[in-house]
Amino acid sequence: MQSHSNVVCIGELLIDFFCTDTGNDLIKGTKFEKQPGGAPANVCAAIVKLGGSAMFSGKVGNDPFGHFLKHTLEELHVDTSMLVFDDMNPTTLAFVSLQENGERDFVFNRGADAFLTEEDLDKGKIESARILHFGSATALLNGPFQTTYLNTMKKAKLTGQFISFDPNYRSDLWRENQREFVNLARKAIAYSDFVKVSEEELRLITGVKEIKEGVEAFHHDGAKLVAVTLGSRGTFISNGQLQETIPSIKVKAIDTTGAGDAFVGAMLYQLAKENEPKKVIKNIDQVTEITALSNKVAALTCTKVGSITAIPTMGDVDYV
Repeated sequence: MQSHSNVVCIGELLIDFFCTDTGNDLIKGTKFEKQPGGAPANVCAAIVKLGGSAMFSGKVGNDPFGHFLKHTLEELHVDTSMLVFDDMNPTTLAFVSLQENGERDFVFNRGADAFLTEEDLDKGKIESARILHFGSATALLNGPFQTTYLNTMKKAKLTGQFISFDPNYRSDLWRENQREFVNLARKAIAYSDFVKVSEEELRLITGVKEIKEGVEAFHHDGAKLVAVTLGSRGTFISNGQLQETIPSIKVKAIDTTGAGDAFVGAMLYQLAKENEPKKVIKNIDQVTEITALSNKVAALTCTKVGSITAIPTMGDVDYV
């Protein structure tokens, strides 16, 4: 493993079953396609596809789905030595269909990912990582994993490790518990060096409409570098001293799934190449360069279907 690009992504790895009967809800749908899912796994995939090295930490069931997911990551050359098989709980599954009105019909069968404990983590590997990325959509939900997640962040903060956080808010998962999500997200932001959010997440967590004001609230909480992804408009980036909107490239978007994860992966791939990523984020010129490349990676991800298969390689990015 190349030590210069040592990123550990902690979070959920699951199966997304997409209903291929277009326009049907889950009651009427009969055909489903199995896809590997989980935002932290997508981030790992982006890092390795760009030429870096990444390790995934999480829990799956000791079942065919769990083994399929391990195999998927290994084919990409993601380090799975911290992927734990759970004999008690099945692999987490999500069933998704797109209805006629464009709304998603969503059923979430939570399994093994909820049960990642601190004992499951290899402390040596966690401590030797240059960057720890916390980008799990399920981590802040109830379960042992929530404690593991926040405690690991807290410890890493105390030892001065570089911490990256993407709250990955999913309304399907939180429904009536938005306030709890906001409280937990703000705890995580206070530990973080780099925070990536969408405009919607920024408004939800801060309660303010203005991007600049929302970002200032994140800095006030403790975040050092904040990226607000604006879709085709690019990314608003702030390191507390300077703020800038970095434009994206124009593409014909087919599927925006996984673009945010690809953006994070590209940011972390570049930051992990630096000996001191904490110093780099203070330099707005370097931050601008890193963000511009990450915008390209995210835009190119939108030109193909599938969150992992759509992520470009460095060769694809250089070609644009």
